[in-house]
Amino acid sequence: MKRNPVLPYALIGVLGITVMIVMSFVGLNQAEQAGEEGEAKQEQTEGNGEGGGETAGDPEAIYQNNCASCHGGDLSGGFGPALQQVGGSYSADEIANIITNGKGQMPPQNLDESQTQTVAEWLAEKK
Repeated sequence: MKRNPVLPYALIGVLGITVMIVMSFVGLNQAEQAGEEGEAKQEQTEGNGEGGGETAGDPEAIYQNNCASCHGGDLSGGFGPALQQVGGSYSADEIANIITNGKGQMPPQNLDESQTQTVAEWLAEKK
């Protein structure tokens, strides 16, 4: 009894296409859920009256949300330089200028003025 050699390949192709269609619907559903969650978080942030979701008086929270990915959660550095003793090299105004305008490979950061000043003063104390 001779089998058709194309049949296994056709079944694999149909199965692959079916998996792709199912995964695309799963991805669409996840995108919709993420969009709804993002809108809810944005409404909460706008309701707080604060610009960036972090309070301007909490420099560590602002740092963790905006700076830690490059400079390390404990200021020890990573992709960006260590900031554990940055206050010994720069004043609060110089640090604020670097945050606002960037320096070297560091791009300008999207923080409002009060957040920038709060983080700059906090970092300037690190000597």
